[in-house]
Amino acid sequence: MLTKNNSNGNSLTAKDFATDQDVRWCPGCGDYSILKQIQTILPSTNVPREDIVFISGIGCSSRFPYYMNTYGMHSIHGRAGAIVSGLKAVNPSLDIWMITGDGDSLSIGGNHFIHLLRRNFNVNIVLFNNQIYGLTKGQYSPTSPKGQVTKSTPFGSVDMPFNPITLALGSEGTFVARTIDRNPVHMREILTEAHDHKGASFIEIYQNCNVFNDGAFETFTDKSMKDENTLYLEHGKPLLFDNDSKGVILDGFKPVIVDMDKYSAEDCWVHDMNDKIKASILAEFFDYSEERGKLPRPFGVFYKSQRNTYEQVFQDQIDLFKAERKADLDTLLSGKNFWEIK
Repeated sequence: MLTKNNSNGNSLTAKDFATDQDVRWCPGCGDYSILKQIQTILPSTNVPREDIVFISGIGCSSRFPYYMNTYGMHSIHGRAGAIVSGLKAVNPSLDIWMITGDGDSLSIGGNHFIHLLRRNFNVNIVLFNNQIYGLTKGQYSPTSPKGQVTKSTPFGSVDMPFNPITLALGSEGTFVARTIDRNPVHMREILTEAHDHKGASFIEIYQNCNVFNDGAFETFTDKSMKDENTLYLEHGKPLLFDNDSKGVILDGFKPVIVDMDKYSAEDCWVHDMNDKIKASILAEFFDYSEERGKLPRPFGVFYKSQRNTYEQVFQDQIDLFKAERKADLDTLLSGKNFWEIK
């Protein structure tokens, strides 16, 4: 039986969330880092283990529930969102985490993913994005960039890839963020903030697949180039990067990169995570133009807002009609339309 405290009666630690199962990911996989950081932050949430549930779909990431000493389910391809929705609706007190990947929730599971966000269940959605199908040995995925050569695209992918952040914003997500496997401190901060959010929190994690797509995110992790290519978002702070030598200003709705020896921090765009329009602009920081310069990749909370959770308004509706209507099983069974045979 799972208990709130460990066997010594002390507060829970990260080790209390680890199981006796062998972790079956490839050595060096970014999944290890994500597992470690989630196990690290869970004790600080003060949620008993018997109230925590991890639900996954299919993919390398979806082995996650085996490695968590909580309740959980390894479900079917793309359907984790449906199971999460049903479980949260009937038992709102549960602390539910959905573990998924770009090949799970952005392909066959796309419909469930967008509606889970739209409905705003109070759950935590963690999407491991390695831009490849790793479990099935290296086919291109919905987030693989154009031209990527894989076993299923030997001449290069011609698909337009999904941008998970823009998809989450367009699905009316109330907490949308991005972090990366090789920055554990930042990942813990984002995971904690996502968990504290009341509503559907979505976190995209750049996760390196060192077997089938190694180095996909090297631009944002290699010491020689990460500073000039990453932009860490802080609410109320100007958008500065590359050791504060560069900044971002807005020319209307167009972001422009500037050298800070010619501008001050007061001139720069100040991040407001409650501004969905600006969050949508930040989500498109992918391309390059001679006019505005090379745009760094943002990490952090893009957008955060508050609105009613689905399970709350669902329960309010049930309570309202229970109070207004007297239960009558015979009337319910007979329905409104019936015939009397003489």
